[in-house]
Amino acid sequence: PFPLLSRLDAADNEVEELGADIAALPALKSLDVANNQLRELPAALADCPRLKEANFRGNQLRDKRLEKMVNGCQTKAILEYLRAGGRGKGKAESAREEVRKKKREKQQKKDSGDGEQDEVEEASKLLVKVLHVSENPAPLVVKVSPGVKDVRAFIVCCVLKGVNLKPGNALKRFLSMQTKLHEDICEKRTVATIATHDLQLVKAPLTYDVQPPDELKIMPLGRKEIKAKDLLRQLQLEAEEQRKQKKRQNISGLHKYLQLLDGKDNYPCLMDAEGAVISFPPITNSEKTKIRKETRDLFLEVTSDTSLQICKDVMDTLILKIAELNRSTLENKEGSGSDMESDALCGPGNLNLPLVVEQVRVVDTDGNLKVLYPSKTDLATVSSLLTVIR
Repeated sequence: PFPLLSRLDAADNEVEELGADIAALPALKSLDVANNQLRELPAALADCPRLKEANFRGNQLRDKRLEKMVNGCQTKAILEYLRAGGRGKGKAESAREEVRKKKREKQQKKDSGDGEQDEVEEASKLLVKVLHVSENPAPLVVKVSPGVKDVRAFIVCCVLKGVNLKPGNALKRFLSMQTKLHEDICEKRTVATIATHDLQLVKAPLTYDVQPPDELKIMPLGRKEIKAKDLLRQLQLEAEEQRKQKKRQNISGLHKYLQLLDGKDNYPCLMDAEGAVISFPPITNSEKTKIRKETRDLFLEVTSDTSLQICKDVMDTLILKIAELNRSTLENKEGSGSDMESDALCGPGNLNLPLVVEQVRVVDTDGNLKVLYPSKTDLATVSSLLTVIR
């Protein structure tokens, strides 16, 4: 009966049962049933095709393993557990037997020498090392104002150190990769938007806030400083000109995303310590923090008005793609020329040096933690291709 319902908030309602009919909500993306009286979670939850974010905390579940997962795992892992039958559902024993069977097969391969292939594959995985906030002498913090809740509520950030964009067309491929992610996993920026910055040009601490269109000023990539309202008007005119010249409806570049801000009284923005806007999602970054060939350390940002989990999934994929690009650049030694630093970086001994991901805390105006990325459960979506040193 609710084909368009995408978010269901039912926390703190003394709900005792969640029926299997939940699977009849085809558009459900976010479910919050925290702090109720649920004793079980229906396996039908795994049949919700678009469910990405769910909060089941604060319920006294009979399945204690599931209860632990609810308190520490991603929604995806919980749904997979429910799909497999969970405990006491008749499928658990066969699931455990399947795990034991795989372990036996792996051990047999190792004993017979076939395990060498697995070890080679593990060694060839891309490496990423996580630097925890507690280990970082100067961790970066992003403060979120209450106003973003009704405009573009979700933001996830991190720092990535050790990229090499100098050789050949590495920078061009980096920018193309970002464009492709916007088209694919970000669904043409409708579910999330990526912004990448040169960390050396970012003046911390940062603030994620909203401003009226006629007050928000930004220096967009490749343009002069302009008010957001005037920028959108300018882009609209350019889009109309494109249509006339090419005599078709298709438009390119930033012009494709103008409608995403329709009806907004305020626009989201990320500001640095000097009050300069360095990001105006979902439209553009700032020239102030533009990435160049010399950039080695990145500040990464993903925002969404859909869900926090989507931000994390996109960030996972972004880090994987940058790691793949970095490995490819080092392996090919693209046009490193006589630059001694580039030659040294491209030496065979450096191919398996990990990129370093520094945790970034997102806090509210009172300093209370909202998001820490990457947490111990993040980067799981790309674990088959990435070895994470925590």
